[in-house]
Amino acid sequence: MEEESSEFIDIKLSSPAKKLPLDLPQDPQLKSCRRLRRRGDTWVISVMVLIQLGFFIATMLVNDCFTNSHGDCTFPSLGRFSFQPLAENPLLGPSMSKLDEMGALQKNFLTERHQTWRLFTFPFLHAGLFHLVINLCSVIYVGIRLEQEFGPLRIGIVYILSAFVGALMASLFLQNIPVVGSSGALFGLLGALLSELVWNWKYHTKKISEVASFVFIFVCNFLLGFLPYVDNFSSIGGFISGFLLGTVLLFAPQFQQVTPSKGDQIDYDLKSYIKLKLKQKLDRPVSRIVSLILFTLLLAGCLLAVLYGININSYCTWCPYVDCIPFTSWHCKDRETFCETMVSNAHLTMTCLGNGNFKVFHYTNISRARINDLCNLIC
Repeated sequence: MEEESSEFIDIKLSSPAKKLPLDLPQDPQLKSCRRLRRRGDTWVISVMVLIQLGFFIATMLVNDCFTNSHGDCTFPSLGRFSFQPLAENPLLGPSMSKLDEMGALQKNFLTERHQTWRLFTFPFLHAGLFHLVINLCSVIYVGIRLEQEFGPLRIGIVYILSAFVGALMASLFLQNIPVVGSSGALFGLLGALLSELVWNWKYHTKKISEVASFVFIFVCNFLLGFLPYVDNFSSIGGFISGFLLGTVLLFAPQFQQVTPSKGDQIDYDLKSYIKLKLKQKLDRPVSRIVSLILFTLLLAGCLLAVLYGININSYCTWCPYVDCIPFTSWHCKDRETFCETMVSNAHLTMTCLGNGNFKVFHYTNISRARINDLCNLIC
């Protein structure tokens, strides 16, 4: 009887894979990973843009150039939404008095009448249509990118605090003309973007295009601040705040290229996960602590200076030129204007007592605020 030959097959049952944390890097060869969030996570920037649009529409409704200026407007066919003459507002916007009504900052309102509520309306106002379009397009371009990468909470903190510090900074350089500062929040986002570029420079693959877009947006909006009613000091304060807050808040942990050691892959992954979490919490501790201290000092210093009514223009003769370029239609240094008005034959004649300029208007029913607007324009 033949012996039956039998074959044996070794079968090794592997234990089910251990479940790892969702944010654990599964590929040990992954050099860097930057995950963009859902588009729905950009609600902070979207809400801020809608609020600023609402403020501008309300400002133009209150301005009502066609009625208050008796049709002497730019694009009068727009009716209530028509703009003041370009000689009065080159940015296609409202009059000085209506900016005051909507909450713009001005020296006598803040230091003499103590209307501190203007610090909170100032960041949401625009001087005109040109200012609105350029500013909001820049906010959307920069803000959406940052919010997708770092989330609405951190970008919301950067936006709000930069806007507030920008308002405080602007309050230290006020003159007797209204100014608006929606650019403070934008420059806060630009400062945060710059800090992100600086600290994560080696992880960026499109360095030239990113720097070029940053410089283009920065220069365009800062040059816009030399035009009437747009405040550049709020932009400076917002930019410094944004850079410091960006250093504190906007860290992007990177996964470095490593080679797994021999042994169980699960143990390696768990060790990598723990090291990653520690690195995320301890990333740049000195820089972040120093930036937080500097931001706190900046905020406290500006707040105390505003509460004590300090105006730096009293000690700095060249500071107004950081915010203004002299032109035939407007002046940069603070000065009081006085006009003499005369009514005859349904005509109003207004004469500037400072330079002798005069202008005749074919109407007499005009408000006191509008007379002040025209007096500033003539003088």
